[in-house]
Amino acid sequence: MSISGELLARVAAAVTPDSGEAELRQKFPGVRITVCSDDDIPAKLEAAHETAVARFYYFDASEHCVKLSNDAESASGIVVGLIGED
Repeated sequence: MSISGELLARVAAAVTPDSGEAELRQKFPGVRITVCSDDDIPAKLEAAHETAVARFYYFDASEHCVKLSNDAESASGIVVGLIGED
C-alpha cells in the first residue's frame, strides 16, 4: 500500500498540537496512523512533509520489523511527529 501525497496533505491539515491517534484514526478510517513527539524520531531521518505543528514520516511494515521511511511507495502508514515548544 502506498500513501498518496494528497492523503498525507489531508492528514497534515487535520493535525493540531493536541491531536491524538484515536482522533486521527476516526477522521481517516483504514489509514494506520501513529502519533509521537518529533523528538522521538531519529534526527537524521528527513520528513516526508512538515507543518508548523508536526513533521510527517511514513512507516513500512512490509517486512518482519517496522521501519521509518520517507518513501511513499513502501508506506504502510503515517507517523505524526508533533513538534513541541522549545
